[in-house]
Amino acid sequence: MELRQLKYFVAVAEESHFTRAAERLHIAQSGLSASIRALERELGAELFRRNTRQVRLTPEGRALLTEARRALAASDAARDAVAAVRGLLRGSLSIGSLQCLHAVHLPTVLAGFVAAHPGLDIRLRHGGSGELVEQVREGRLDLALVSRPAREPEDVVVTPLAAEPLVLACAPGHPLAAHSRVGLEALRGERFVDFPPDWGTRTRADEALAAAGVDRHVALEVTDVHSLLDLVGNGLGVALVPRSFSAKTGRVRFPELDDPAPMWETVAVNGAPGGAAAAALLAEIRRAAG
Repeated sequence: MELRQLKYFVAVAEESHFTRAAERLHIAQSGLSASIRALERELGAELFRRNTRQVRLTPEGRALLTEARRALAASDAARDAVAAVRGLLRGSLSIGSLQCLHAVHLPTVLAGFVAAHPGLDIRLRHGGSGELVEQVREGRLDLALVSRPAREPEDVVVTPLAAEPLVLACAPGHPLAAHSRVGLEALRGERFVDFPPDWGTRTRADEALAAAGVDRHVALEVTDVHSLLDLVGNGLGVALVPRSFSAKTGRVRFPELDDPAPMWETVAVNGAPGGAAAAALLAEIRRAAG
């Protein structure tokens, strides 16, 4: 089994199409198909179900995909390690991040990092914590900045960066807006605006309200912070958000929650072992987070 075969296999799996995968790899489709057939013969298993319109992974193919991504990531890490000894960081680095990251100002960190390592290309993706952690596990991301997972996977390394309390976000005209502190039990019967279930703040809010015996109704789900605050500011619901969100708008009130307030922790997640570039960027992020 060659790394080239694994690279071709991953491309076909991600594109679900041989022609598109061949175009992505800049090779002839006949050569790609022959490589995949050779890989299937070596493994003694069919990796794709083929038809005239698309290809789908078989159960054996799905099992191989995760390991193939890890093998390719390990190969890249080996090359990075050799380059790092020579003082060089080259190639590409894929990172994921929450949209609004209070622990560090990521654009500033990346500006300094790219200036120090101009031969390195950065790919940045935004998403929910659960999605980004899974992409690290699969080898699709080298590093992700997320909310601490409720259950930490064994095959990733979690590095704490910062923690802050959750607060209530409500419209200026809401009955609770004039309170300096609010108990979670006061939120019974409220309509909530929140992120999708696999986003870190949603998970933490769900846990805190369940522990307080509050059965809540999420009436609106959004996938970005500014939309959430706009909806809350217009009276469409309340939300539990990290305290740092209060700096993003003047149209929302942010009463503190009674002690002990639920905490929201930001962490960095990377594969084990990680590449030299990911390790260098993580060191910069930790310095910036203090």
